[in-house]
Amino acid sequence: MDIAHWSQRLRSMAAIAALLLPGLAPRAEEVAAPAAQQVESPYFAVQGDSGIEQFPLKDTRVDVRLNGVIASVHLRQVYRNQGKAPINARYVFPGSTRAAVGGMTMTIGERRLRAQIKEKQQAAAIFAAAREAGKSAALLSQRRPNVFSMDVANILPGDEVVIDLDYTEILSADEGVYEFVYPGVVGPRYTGDATRSNDDVSWLGNPYLRAGNTGESRYDIRVEMAAPIPVNDLRSDTHTLLTNWRGPKSVSLRLAEPGAAAANRDFILRYRLQGDALVSGLTRFRFGGENYFMLLAEPPRRPTVAELPARDYLFIVDVSGSMSGFPLDTARTLLTELLADLEPRDSFNVLFFAGGSQVLAPTPLAATSDNKARAVAMLARINGGGGTELLPALQQALAMPRGELQSRSIVLITDGYISAEGAAFKLIDEHIGDTNLFTFGIGSSVNRFLIEGLARVGRSEAFVVTDPQSAQREAERFRRYISTPVLTGIALTGHDIELYDVEPAAQPDLLAERPLLALGKYRNAGARAYIELHGVNGNGAQQWRYLLGDATQDPGLPKLWARKRLERLYVFPGAAEQSRAEILQLGLKYSLLTSATSFVAVDERVRNRDGATDVKQPLPLPAGVSEAAVGGLRPMPEPEWLWLAAFMALLASVMLLQRSRHVQA
Repeated sequence: MDIAHWSQRLRSMAAIAALLLPGLAPRAEEVAAPAAQQVESPYFAVQGDSGIEQFPLKDTRVDVRLNGVIASVHLRQVYRNQGKAPINARYVFPGSTRAAVGGMTMTIGERRLRAQIKEKQQAAAIFAAAREAGKSAALLSQRRPNVFSMDVANILPGDEVVIDLDYTEILSADEGVYEFVYPGVVGPRYTGDATRSNDDVSWLGNPYLRAGNTGESRYDIRVEMAAPIPVNDLRSDTHTLLTNWRGPKSVSLRLAEPGAAAANRDFILRYRLQGDALVSGLTRFRFGGENYFMLLAEPPRRPTVAELPARDYLFIVDVSGSMSGFPLDTARTLLTELLADLEPRDSFNVLFFAGGSQVLAPTPLAATSDNKARAVAMLARINGGGGTELLPALQQALAMPRGELQSRSIVLITDGYISAEGAAFKLIDEHIGDTNLFTFGIGSSVNRFLIEGLARVGRSEAFVVTDPQSAQREAERFRRYISTPVLTGIALTGHDIELYDVEPAAQPDLLAERPLLALGKYRNAGARAYIELHGVNGNGAQQWRYLLGDATQDPGLPKLWARKRLERLYVFPGAAEQSRAEILQLGLKYSLLTSATSFVAVDERVRNRDGATDVKQPLPLPAGVSEAAVGGLRPMPEPEWLWLAAFMALLASVMLLQRSRHVQA
């Protein structure tokens, strides 16, 4: 047989292999990218038949205590190996961006071990050594301020491992409505921008269940509330609740339908305290030789519309693949509502982005009926698809022209499924100028770290729409929010008392009817010590006075203060590296989970000498998120499929060879 014939045959075999083995062929960008930039993508999980238990998380129980303003949360996760071989398991789960995670225990049978807070690399080394030695161990790490991972090692067949962790957080109110959020699931992240991130991105390659499949893990949330004043308008728009009132200030509630189906979206509980009034007052506590305080104060009222300047809005709308379906439909509704409220003296523009971007007009348009209709029509024509290239869209928006003598606001509408949050924070921090940045997160489980972080850097507020029914309500909230008064020149002063380490260091202008929150420390307090709050509004100078002797006590304040300091260190890009020593010191002193610290627990018994298989707990897709958020990303093939595909390719080549010989004969 001549060389030309063999060459043709090899080309045929290669073509067949390319058809049968698409998972083995690297994409062009993967070949070109340096090895250090390779990032595993989210993928759909498939239950194997190897006898390995691939779904080890069996139960999640959340118990919440609310005193009205502070939430204390206890989370219990139960892992069980129902397979035939030892396993090491990883579970990625979300948390509140304001959570101060301050304790973890691991229980195996009758052995209960309290985790130790350690420097992150040290904790990882301790866990790795225990895993290799065949010891059961647990490692709790922070991947983002709102994303955590739990690793458990050497779970033997039949083992049940119980992980308990505790955190606290301060709740804020908007127009008298307090909101407690327990995030349900970590949504799949777009990894095309992961190389721009300075943070750990190894957790991004997580398995997901197909849409509609919520798994078999049990999930339940229970809340006990005992407020100092009556509770009103208690409701959850995300879950059906069973409530048991014990009086106007005390109520217990739980999910009416606990189970895996309740875990694919955020749990949101809203309530009012004393009707439309907001809680105001001073709280204090002494810890580690220092005195801590927390001040919650009611802000001033709104001015009239006539007192407001003309407004200029730039709406940035995410139309990527993960926004397909409910999120993009909600964005259309939301933008229509926002545009309807603009007056002709206002101006606006719209920038749509996915992998690329396009704008409604090169310069701002007057908010006339025709121009509003033009924007709504353009939004109706756009369908979700492509990646989430947020950073180029923000760069373009910040460089666009703006109206003269107007109050300018940028409104970002997205689910936030990106991994380079830090780069976006840095861009806004350096170029926002006198522009306000409002963020609207749309989806059942949005990336609140991005949504809330951008709002903080933009000196504004974050809004989250979890379902189509809430779009109109959130649009109304936004309209009220942007027309609120501005209390400027805000300052806290101590009389017969010295204040220091106050968070935030400089109080921002108030833009909504919500409590003013300040956490700090004090010393040298006299018998008549009080803290005074100063500010200026349209009616002139204002002041409020809070006596130290009237302050209530709360032991959670030290951790809450430390978490507030961490928020400032986290939100600005590069701060985690530049201030790592301070972050580490805060984590170790206050026993807090941070970007520089982890909790680790080790059972010193050697329980497994035969090795273990690594598995990842698959997550359900967030409710309403299309499979397009994962489906376009190619997972690594399972080994069994690799062998089968190779066999099929070999069989096909043999059949071609036999057919060739038959033709020659």
